[in-house]
Amino acid sequence: MAKILTIADAATFEVVQELLSGEGHQVKVAPDGKEGLELAREFSPDAIICDGTSAEINWLEVCRLVKADSLPYPTGNGNSFGERDSFASRQLRAAYFVLLTTAEQFEEIQELEEPVDDFLLKPIVKQELLGRVRAAKRSQRLRRELERTQKELQMSGDRVLQNEKMSSLGELVSGIAHNINNPITFIYSNLTHVQTYATDLIELLRLYQKHLVNPDSEILQKQQDMDVEFVFEDLLKIVSSMRTGSDRIRQIILSVQDFSRSDRSGWQLFDISDGLENTLLLLQHRLPAREGRRDIKVMKEYGNLPQIECYAGQLNQAFLNIINHAIDALEESSQELDESESIKFKPVILISTQVIDAQRIAIEIADNGMAISQDITAQISDSFLMAKAGEHSSILGLAASYRIIVEQHKGELKCFSEPGKGTKFRIEIPLRHS
Repeated sequence: MAKILTIADAATFEVVQELLSGEGHQVKVAPDGKEGLELAREFSPDAIICDGTSAEINWLEVCRLVKADSLPYPTGNGNSFGERDSFASRQLRAAYFVLLTTAEQFEEIQELEEPVDDFLLKPIVKQELLGRVRAAKRSQRLRRELERTQKELQMSGDRVLQNEKMSSLGELVSGIAHNINNPITFIYSNLTHVQTYATDLIELLRLYQKHLVNPDSEILQKQQDMDVEFVFEDLLKIVSSMRTGSDRIRQIILSVQDFSRSDRSGWQLFDISDGLENTLLLLQHRLPAREGRRDIKVMKEYGNLPQIECYAGQLNQAFLNIINHAIDALEESSQELDESESIKFKPVILISTQVIDAQRIAIEIADNGMAISQDITAQISDSFLMAKAGEHSSILGLAASYRIIVEQHKGELKCFSEPGKGTKFRIEIPLRHS
């Protein structure tokens, strides 16, 4: 069934109505261009049949405004119209515009080169009229298919570009971590020997102190100058601190390597808790207090999860994007508050995991910051977020997370946000994919 708008006098409309009455089409009529354009905005017709032979209808202006980049609207001056931008204008431009004309008028109209989609000569023949209606339906269908294809191509290009960027970044980070890991491993392993040697040397010097009853004055002066007891005690503390620091660096490097691991080996078993901990370690620098904001406290409620089958590197990236978004929300919340309220505001991120059933697990990442747009919570889908990505860099991260969780891992990503309570992202992932 097609939606047909007829801009014509009563006699012409009756003919069109009679010819289409038994075909199940929805037909509406307007006696002039002003009412026709008003009705077109409300009706969003598939086809507009405009009578070009009526003196009461300025079909040329109607046609130009229908096909214009802005939606026409009446100015109140008879058949004069203004313009305004609107989403509906894009819908109206797609309407199949058919001009009713005579053979004599047709020759004159052809020279105008106006954007008329088709012509229908008077007197109207039913089969010709039905042919124009079918053409209108085909035009609408092809337009929708073209728009969908263009959108898919654009999204596909964006995905390829994003994947290439992430792949290159992952390889770069992994390479840097590998190069840093070699000297750090050398330092860390040798610090064990340094600590042993330092301990042995201190013990040896104490034996000299014990058994050398009358040391030379030069030795006594040196002991006094260097405060030898302090050096004995502090040397071991320094070596111990160096071991702690190098061990910390090794843990960070291992986390980076694990986070950016290549998924070329395909599906692999992975501990979600380890992935979340590695992600938090990489984001640790964003959590301490800064001007206008207190420390962000991260609370964890991990359930006893089995290992899941997944692409670990991609899943870690999804966690990073969502937690980053939560940190951004908390920082924006602190900036929106006045100074006294900002001091009282305690930013919190809660991360919890649980087993849903024998096939699925759930991860929830919640913050107590500002609520996000209801559009995003209602339509947290790849296509929607890609369209909104330009508004905020973290939105692009959510789009990437959606692809990883929903498309790659056949899971679910839901968003719940309420003013005064913050935002919660709930991730559900199957345990197995093979």
